[in-house]
Amino acid sequence: MKKVLIVEDERDLAELLAYNLEKEGYQALVTGTGVEGLETARRELPDLILLDLMLPGMMGTEVCSALRHSDKTRGIPVLMLTARGDEIDRVVGFEMGADDYIVKPFSMRELMLRIRAILRRSSQEPDTTERQITMGTIVIDCASHRVTVAGSEVEMTSTEYKLLLYLAEHGGRVMKRELLLQDVWGYNFVGDTRTVDTHVTRLRNKLGDAGEMIKTVRGFGYKLEE
Repeated sequence: MKKVLIVEDERDLAELLAYNLEKEGYQALVTGTGVEGLETARRELPDLILLDLMLPGMMGTEVCSALRHSDKTRGIPVLMLTARGDEIDRVVGFEMGADDYIVKPFSMRELMLRIRAILRRSSQEPDTTERQITMGTIVIDCASHRVTVAGSEVEMTSTEYKLLLYLAEHGGRVMKRELLLQDVWGYNFVGDTRTVDTHVTRLRNKLGDAGEMIKTVRGFGYKLEE
């Protein structure tokens, strides 16, 4: 049974989320503050965390950052829940290490689909082959999941790494946003393609000058080419 931690200060919503998760066969843990959520995550090591952005005492972004800076919890997927849908909020959430982002009010069906996709993706066997992919100054080491640019290692979230690897494996080909959502995020439904755009923006920034190799093809999607 997969364990999902809910960190949400709206009690009614937290109880509704727990009810629907348990109905889907998950074990739900509920906390109402950022500090309590962080402590529970370290103690219980859940398979997924549903994390509200606006929390009393400790913001969701702070909780996410703390999770990502600990060897014990950095691999736990985080899905942020928030009433704020501005692009800057999405960027900050992803910058702190969130895997995905859904804006309140949301469809419970869509949320469950996203949860299943994230858990399915996180449980897949990692690529441990010895191959390396080189595109210009970018080198992707598939065995260690390390990315270097001009010899310097670039810190990436799991989703950023998978997005870059996917674009590199399809070098020069235009990949539609919907296809990226399906193959990188694992969403077999129509999701919010702004998630892709925000991740691409973050990825370009992290890659520095090499980020210019990620080209936007207006009206279609993205491609990586030298």
